[in-house]
Amino acid sequence: MLTEKQITELKGRIASVRSQVAEAAKNAGREPSEITLVGVSKFFPADYALNACQNGLIDLGENRVQEMLEKYDYLQDHNVAPRWHLIGTLQKNKVKYIIGKTHLIHSIDSRSLLEEISKRSSKADVMTDVLLQVNISGETSKHGFSSAEIISSIDELLLLPGVRLRGLMTMAPLTDNPDNTLPVFDSARELLVTLQKSASTDVFNILSMGMSQDYRQAISCGATHVRIGTAIFGPRNF
Repeated sequence: MLTEKQITELKGRIASVRSQVAEAAKNAGREPSEITLVGVSKFFPADYALNACQNGLIDLGENRVQEMLEKYDYLQDHNVAPRWHLIGTLQKNKVKYIIGKTHLIHSIDSRSLLEEISKRSSKADVMTDVLLQVNISGETSKHGFSSAEIISSIDELLLLPGVRLRGLMTMAPLTDNPDNTLPVFDSARELLVTLQKSASTDVFNILSMGMSQDYRQAISCGATHVRIGTAIFGPRNF
């Protein structure tokens, strides 16, 4: 259980991040309501996720399926139902465990993974909202489609049953100067606009990018979803 001090600190960090997100949106000529704040509770005990939700955080992100499922059950037991975002690498053999439980899967990094989600979703008669992960920076350490791969296959991917393509997710390289991320985020926004012109759907409108160190830059480049861990939950000292 969290102490009163820990709860107060968590509440304060949530308020601070919300304020800074709103400021970044206004500086970019955007409405704060356009930005979805996803609190990334990975590696933190379920009590942290529970208290974050009780202090107004609606969206929670997890990297690993098992950890998400454990927190999903724990929060359900406490009558709390956030919108769950799976943001980490998803293995095809884990897909069956999360169908019907996610609000949004951010990390579709291959056609074969999307096809597995399509198959499982269709079998369960549910519609799964997903984002295509694009490796804008071209780093070998990062997963995802190249921009060219997405452009050439988007029409076919949109036809898969049981899945609804909602947009793109990307990660910028870690850097000492957050402004160095701007070219990556700008390129992701440009790719989204390009795909919107050809996509036969009006819901391809989500751009998930930006973390604790660079979410202000991501918002200035059009991010609709920012994934914030440390700035909300604090350093991971467990």
